[in-house]
Amino acid sequence: MNIAVVTGASSGLGREFAHLLDTDGLDEIWVTARRADRLAALQDSLQTPVRVFAGDISQAVTTAAIQRALEEQAPRVRYLICSAGFGKIGTSDSISLAAAQKMIEVNCTAAVTMTYLCLPFMTSGSRIAEICSVAAFQPIPNLNVYAATKAFLYHYSRALAEELREKNITVTAVCPYWIKDTEFITIAQQAPSGSGFRRFPLADTQTFVARKAWKDICKGKSVSTPGAVAAADRLFAKLVPAGVMMWLSRMMR
Repeated sequence: MNIAVVTGASSGLGREFAHLLDTDGLDEIWVTARRADRLAALQDSLQTPVRVFAGDISQAVTTAAIQRALEEQAPRVRYLICSAGFGKIGTSDSISLAAAQKMIEVNCTAAVTMTYLCLPFMTSGSRIAEICSVAAFQPIPNLNVYAATKAFLYHYSRALAEELREKNITVTAVCPYWIKDTEFITIAQQAPSGSGFRRFPLADTQTFVARKAWKDICKGKSVSTPGAVAAADRLFAKLVPAGVMMWLSRMMR
């Protein structure tokens, strides 16, 4: 049985990737997110059979359920899309410790956990996509923990891609710019006023980002920067010192 596993599938890029996978001839698509009603709606909208694992991906009970299903069914995992993630905009004194820890658990720990669980069921030609961000390319004041989690995931993805090269299992770090029609910005802005970001110029749409990233994933690229702004950010971060990048970020806000 050939399957895909998609985390964060109830909305945003996760849902978009589920729809793209629907045309790939898979036997099943396994999806997970906290909101069971949205996963049920996604299930009804796809032609491919969907197996739902409703729950918080950062909680052991959720990942244990997926692990049991993998061990019982022993499928071939052709795709793993780690799309679950969130951020909070604000200074360290405006974001609670609990929120900071949750970002690390969801953005880093859960992605690594899911990758470890799925790897034993992957073979030559399987593909992994870790949804990072252009925030991975430089430290960002007022988005410090989120940017740090994405930097971790980016470097993890790059190293893992090299480790798995001989097995012909590809790993793509997907690093988009702001996406204007997902819930990410709304959730990220839930912090006291004066915390920084107010406008998001040149933001892309989730459909554009998912389709561009999907092409890169299928090509086996190690890094996907969907869109001109994302590609430029990656280039500038290589050429410009971090201190200057942080100053430019502050000036843009």
